[in-house]
Amino acid sequence: MDINKKTPMPEQPPEKRNKNFKEVALGYTEEMAKQEAMRCLNCKHQPCVSGCPVNVKIPEFIEMVKKGDFGGAYEKILETNSLPAVCGRVCPQENQCEARCVRAIKGEPVGIGRLERFVADWAMEHLFDKAQPAPSNGHRVAILGAGPAGLTCAGDLARLGYDVTIFEAFHQAGGVLVYGIPEFRLPKAIVAAEIEKLKEKGVKIQLNVVAGRSVLVDELLEQGYEAVFIGTGAGLPSFMNIEGENLNGVYSANEYLTRINLMKAYQDGFDTPIMKASRVAVVGGGNVAMDAARCAKRMGADVTVVYRRSEEEMPARKEEIHHAKEEGIQFKMLCSPVRILGDENGWVTGMECVEMELGEPDASGRRRPVEKPDSLFTLPVDSVIIAIGTSPNPILKQTTKGLQTDKRGCILVDEDTGLTSLTGVYAGGDAVTGAATVILAMGAGKQAAKAIHEFIKKKEKA
Repeated sequence: MDINKKTPMPEQPPEKRNKNFKEVALGYTEEMAKQEAMRCLNCKHQPCVSGCPVNVKIPEFIEMVKKGDFGGAYEKILETNSLPAVCGRVCPQENQCEARCVRAIKGEPVGIGRLERFVADWAMEHLFDKAQPAPSNGHRVAILGAGPAGLTCAGDLARLGYDVTIFEAFHQAGGVLVYGIPEFRLPKAIVAAEIEKLKEKGVKIQLNVVAGRSVLVDELLEQGYEAVFIGTGAGLPSFMNIEGENLNGVYSANEYLTRINLMKAYQDGFDTPIMKASRVAVVGGGNVAMDAARCAKRMGADVTVVYRRSEEEMPARKEEIHHAKEEGIQFKMLCSPVRILGDENGWVTGMECVEMELGEPDASGRRRPVEKPDSLFTLPVDSVIIAIGTSPNPILKQTTKGLQTDKRGCILVDEDTGLTSLTGVYAGGDAVTGAATVILAMGAGKQAAKAIHEFIKKKEKA
């Protein structure tokens, strides 16, 4: 055992997994988990905890894994994290808890995410007792959106005895966990099991309820809910505003992934229309672009990711880029689309691009791409997936008087509490930040739950 390296995680081989939607990473065995846990130094100052947006007690649960007390480790994680099986799979630990691990000074950090996943999966397989609701404190809170922010806020408030109801627009709870992240990265049975645990704790979920249409914030407050948390995400896709974006075969990544993940377009038994393309271009360099590209590959297409900067500037997790390359996805870096071409029937036939070079840094700190002269070329494709970002849906802003937003439509909040411009109304996650990570949304939900509890207790004393 090399103490400077993580215990490897078994995976499906690339040539097999790029043809199916089964989970890529296969998880640790008990012995692998104990071996990796032994690498933890159990530092007194616990830098890893400060790097976790939901403050999981990392050294404490890892110490329990060392001893083989997997059930105890699970309960320790649940003290601060309502969705451990999710976080163990999709959190960018390399930029958070693991980035602060002392082991990383001389080698690889402890595989904190891998251990969290192992513990959560072990608990699902071995622990069958239902969670029990906390004693009621007599207060009601409404939550808009059953994504990671809303689910976390609900879990924390339920733990404190609140009567919590989540209102979700889709026919299935989970938000981006079910419509955005593919099955091979996050099995939907895992998400469903995590949500079921929240229901056991007393959280109620009403589906097919669109915030700002089916239900209004003002109405909820009038109905006796003492606070409202808005966690409606950022589901409005951005486009490039170039010629040809309205052609058949052009998708936003949100639409494409929703058809694949939530509507099961990859399964023969589901009547979900999606184009079976042979050559796909995915425009963008984030995690959503990687998810769309890897899905398109599994649907049988030759896939090329087109990104206007270099690989060094790509915002996607290094692990996702690595997996995409292993699976045979091509990358055209320093390229930018200028027009999508189509035939006389309105179907995509290609995409015109120009080559780019990196200039001076822009406001984001990344070097600004500049077009190379006389570099126009055509990429032959029959489908284009645009994955260049999303923003919050404007419906809620339009129907909630006094709710302040910025120019992107993101809700403005107090950064310490998540309080919006409306008394008793809080918000967090992508509805506030724009598209970001699952764990940051969960951290915002946790922060808002704490603030809501303090707000209601203060009212109670008045």
